[in-house]
Amino acid sequence: MLLELARWLAHDVRGFNVFNYLTLRAVLATLTALAISFLVGPSLIRKLTQYKVGQSVRDDGPQTHLVKAGTPTMGGALILVAIAISTLLWADLSNRFVWVVLFTTIGFGVIGLIDDWRKVVYRNPKGLSAKAKYFWQSLIGISVAIYLFYTASVPAETELILPFVKNLALPLGAVSFIVLTYFVIVGTSNAVNLTDGLDGLAIMPTVMVASALAVFAYVAGHLYFSKYLGVPYVPGAGELTVFCAAIGGAGLGFLWFNAYPAEVFMGDVGALALGAALGTVAVIVRQEIVLFIMGGVFVMETISVMLQVGSFKLTGKRIFRMAPLHHHYELKGWKETQVVVRFWIISMMLVLVGLSTLKLR
Repeated sequence: MLLELARWLAHDVRGFNVFNYLTLRAVLATLTALAISFLVGPSLIRKLTQYKVGQSVRDDGPQTHLVKAGTPTMGGALILVAIAISTLLWADLSNRFVWVVLFTTIGFGVIGLIDDWRKVVYRNPKGLSAKAKYFWQSLIGISVAIYLFYTASVPAETELILPFVKNLALPLGAVSFIVLTYFVIVGTSNAVNLTDGLDGLAIMPTVMVASALAVFAYVAGHLYFSKYLGVPYVPGAGELTVFCAAIGGAGLGFLWFNAYPAEVFMGDVGALALGAALGTVAVIVRQEIVLFIMGGVFVMETISVMLQVGSFKLTGKRIFRMAPLHHHYELKGWKETQVVVRFWIISMMLVLVGLSTLKLR
């Protein structure tokens, strides 16, 4: 929106051409999202508290969590508003990828909003049924996958790239691309949701991964840099740098209120949307496997739940004291802040490993 205005003004004042630079608009998107979070956050928390939109706590969980009961949830709506406004202000709205990621993010956010609303307003502990949730997630995920495959302008947009391997790309047919994209988007969405169980635990790794994906998007959308680094050139993908930067700014702004002890929780509205956003960007810039590496904390949390459920059904025994994994370490005696910060450190290391794939080929 502001980019179009700047381009129009540039006809008379050449200085406005500076807004054509992706790096500048990415910085502005970060600052805009951060400012929106700071400005809207306090009033949103007051409103949620006023309407008693409070978090319920599991009875079988760590006893230290009982004090969290009643803390406002659905704060992820703040993140989505900040991301959407920042992206619409600073991104090139003629770029199809911008609308794809916004559609996916908002779509999954709506699913999470309905789930949260039923849990905290109608006092339905199950929220949106699992079947209904996965149906709508699948519908959006498959729709996005089909759109991306059939609107691909270059072969690189539908090839699977293997990290740490130079000049090796596996062409994907329609079915394999759609299936892979579906699992990346829906899987990442639910993985982030499972991780969102402690104050600040999910949002900081999300910010780190989004920031790294911003680098991949910038490189993938730049003809010279992509060729030099051996990354697939995806025309138009560079504009997602602005979107990822908005996630970073909105996430840091939310962390201000979500840091221990949290004043507000993200809820499904934020977790499902952010996970889907990361997955969609990774698919567009062809870094699905790198996302798996950088989002290792999300992967560990998801696998811990799968192993716990599978083991209990097959043997009647549990592998972990409690799943997801962060609760296991709490029950082992780690303080909540220790779990969160240590998982942040792990995320940072994994993101650096992911970024190293740009050069180590």
